[in-house]
Amino acid sequence: MPQTSRSTQSSLSEINMVPFIDIVLVLLIIFMITAPILQSSIEVDVPKTKTTHEISEQKIVVTMDKNQLVYLGNDPINVHDLGPKISAKMKKPNEGIFLRCDKTVPFGAFATLMDALRQAGISNISIVTEPLPDRAKG
Repeated sequence: MPQTSRSTQSSLSEINMVPFIDIVLVLLIIFMITAPILQSSIEVDVPKTKTTHEISEQKIVVTMDKNQLVYLGNDPINVHDLGPKISAKMKKPNEGIFLRCDKTVPFGAFATLMDALRQAGISNISIVTEPLPDRAKG
């Protein structure tokens, strides 16, 4: 009499979560990298420099576009109203701000904007630039 082997096979009824977790972590990394880039919708071609630092903190952003229009965040503002508006938005007294300025803006307009910020008592101003491409560094 032949013996039949009775092996019971149970079906795998659980979902494998490892691929799902991998995809979620990759998406999280992508969003963390692109979030600082998408912080402003104002089109500005900032100058390129060799020394740059990653933006790792949230600060107030002041922008001057190629038409010399000034924006506080994404809202247009008169340069003479800039000091009081920034002071109202600051959480700490010596909080820094980011200054984005198009590279085609004349130095006189940039100096006027810097002067307005200094007169408002803002001394911690970081100028936003982009890194040079690798081939231009050499």
